Amino acid sequence: MRLLRFLGYSLLTVLGLGTVALLAALWAYRDIPAEILEARYTSDASRFMNIEGVRIHYRDEGSGPPVVLIHANFASLIGWDPWVEALKDSYRVIRFDMTSHGLTGPDPTGDYSLERTIYLAERFIDALGLETLTIGGTSLGGTVSLHYASRHPERVDKLILLSPGALEGREQTSGSRGQIPESARILEYILPRALPAFMLRSAWGDTRRLPNEVIDRWHDMWLREGQRAAQLARLGQYRSGDLEDAVRGITTPTLLLWGEANPQAKVEQAYELEELLEQADVRMIIYPRVGHMAVQEAGSMIARDVRAWLDGDVEEESVASSDQG
Repeated sequence: MRLLRFLGYSLLTVLGLGTVALLAALWAYRDIPAEILEARYTSDASRFMNIEGVRIHYRDEGSGPPVVLIHANFASLIGWDPWVEALKDSYRVIRFDMTSHGLTGPDPTGDYSLERTIYLAERFIDALGLETLTIGGTSLGGTVSLHYASRHPERVDKLILLSPGALEGREQTSGSRGQIPESARILEYILPRALPAFMLRSAWGDTRRLPNEVIDRWHDMWLREGQRAAQLARLGQYRSGDLEDAVRGITTPTLLLWGEANPQAKVEQAYELEELLEQADVRMIIYPRVGHMAVQEAGSMIARDVRAWLDGDVEEESVASSDQG
């Protein structure tokens, strides 16, 4: 009887400690209210616009020909800061947070497909009254930019693609949608800082250059109320669309930028994409020792090349930059 009582007490203790640990984890990784994150991460340039029921966070800075920038999956518009600093004295630089990202947050429709993402970008650009523009993006943002340029050739003066990763996603067809492991649903409740840290390090060329501030910001944005479920829905709904036909039809002058140390979208895809853009005037620059998160990792250096290209102050042939200072 003593042994049974001891086992009973032990089991209750373990269950109690487990419950306490679970409650502590749920408390530590609870949602952060939108207003707290907005107070922390908005700037004087931040604005909000309602598009199709979505409250889109964006920034519109500088004056001159408009340049619209679209961020990567899991990132936010803040990553473009170095580009804005490099361009805003001569260009009107506009950037926005996609749904399930940054301070925009969830889409009330629950639709995070690429088609819906492109549609919202189209409506956002229309709402700003932009008749012609340069559009650019990185990773998922590059895929959105490609499709936009293909659909609106009369409006896009120039196209900037930074490791768009679009070719990597070709195998994700409509038949493979929704293949998110059930175990991933735990991230809706418990999401340690170690996860964005791991993802960033795995996509960084030189992890010694990864600032803690970037990890903290990614973690904060993921904990925005409703964001985790929205992002899991986006991952389940994603497909890259009829990409090759879209790319082949683009005639817009294009700046193609790629990190040579990109583990997600291998640098070989840069040359494949260059071939697909056969009707466009393409300038390609490869950055040694730079990974997939190039806009955060080497933003200032890449922004100088972007500025030179936009200004027309470049040589004829493609070059590879090696200076990461």
